[in-house]
Amino acid sequence: MKRLFVFAVVLLAVAIGARAGDVVVVPLHGEVSNAQFLFLRRALKEAEEKKAGAVVLDMDTYGGSLDAATKIQNALFKATLPTLTYINTNAGSAGALIALSTKKIYMAPVSAIGAAAPVTSGGQDLPSTMQDKVVSYFSGYFRSAAERNGYNPDIAEAFISKEKEVKIGDTVVHAKGSLLTLSAQEAARAINDKPLLASGVADSIEDLVKKAHLTGAVERFEPTGFETLAFWLTAAAPLLMLLGIVCAYIEIKAPHGIAGTIAAICFVLFFASHYVAGLAGWEVIALFVIGAALLLGEFFVHPGTVIPGVVGALLMFFALLWAMIDRYPNEPLFPTTAMLLRPVMNVLIAGVLGAIAIAILAKFLPRTSLYHKLILERANALGPSFSLDTVGSPARVAVGTEGIAKSILRPSGNAQFGDMLVDVVTRGEFIEPNSQLRVLAVEGARIVVEEKK
Repeated sequence: MKRLFVFAVVLLAVAIGARAGDVVVVPLHGEVSNAQFLFLRRALKEAEEKKAGAVVLDMDTYGGSLDAATKIQNALFKATLPTLTYINTNAGSAGALIALSTKKIYMAPVSAIGAAAPVTSGGQDLPSTMQDKVVSYFSGYFRSAAERNGYNPDIAEAFISKEKEVKIGDTVVHAKGSLLTLSAQEAARAINDKPLLASGVADSIEDLVKKAHLTGAVERFEPTGFETLAFWLTAAAPLLMLLGIVCAYIEIKAPHGIAGTIAAICFVLFFASHYVAGLAGWEVIALFVIGAALLLGEFFVHPGTVIPGVVGALLMFFALLWAMIDRYPNEPLFPTTAMLLRPVMNVLIAGVLGAIAIAILAKFLPRTSLYHKLILERANALGPSFSLDTVGSPARVAVGTEGIAKSILRPSGNAQFGDMLVDVVTRGEFIEPNSQLRVLAVEGARIVVEEKK
């Protein structure tokens, strides 16, 4: 058993890749997007957990979403291990903000950083009033990143604002009137014995590791094929929860397996995508499974006990909430209000829409022919039933006849009417054994009942 445990740990370490002291290289290529943010966040979390020596962003981007860039900035600010950027050709626009958010910047011999003017998603310039507002707002992000990591905040602001002049002592580095863009040589140029921006020019990642005096092996962190899909599924979390809740309700009301399978697939996709995105762990999945088992036990094994069902529902709720909380290894166990905001919003959206959908289904589903077909198939598929020849004909059970439930009606079961024991079905509600019943309709061999109030 001990050897098996050690072997499993070794396999896990190989799967994750990074080891203690390693230099983890994370590619940041192409357009800056929320998908890149999720990927980078997972890389930072795993590097923190494995106590890596440093994280290096291998950057080549002309820019992208400034909103995604600020999320990446926040993730880098939370990191406790050294972070570096290797500008491997381009760090334009949003890329410049990300680079400034790391502790050190190194640049390839032919590379550039800067020109961070905000534009529309189509690449056009913003209207002048909007341009002024956006530049004023995001200048704060550029300056705070620079000040936090020891860069010149005026240079950072000149990347995004045309009106910013950069002057160091008597040397005018950049005159206002245009956005600042620095080549590798310009960024690494020393003024007053201090580099203008970059710590140096490196020919490769390996050269950077040597010049930055980092130790440990270089481990490249790559996204998996499923990870890309998982990034989009996490954005659809409210929809997956909503569909899972509604299908679970339909399965309970009309047990047939189809809706239950869809519900299971929705929840599997929900937890699998959040696991791959670096949000949910196995403990969250286990919590949800335990909650689901308690809730199903309440419905099908020990109905009426209430407490297991309530506990199960709460466990499932907290598992769904916990799976969406973005928590880093070095942060406190209990989430902050900011960490809870988006998960709570997603759960509320799914819960409110699910309640509306369930209310509509509860009213109209029992009236549909498909529902009746499913109920009758379910009732007839459970093995031998009582023969009408031996227990009496439904024709002898008239509308308004009163009787007693002899089994739980979920929603089908058996009921006693005088000396007759017959199969009955409700319009969707569950009725406990020994409850008083009243016949609502007799449709051929089908007897519809309700609980007598």
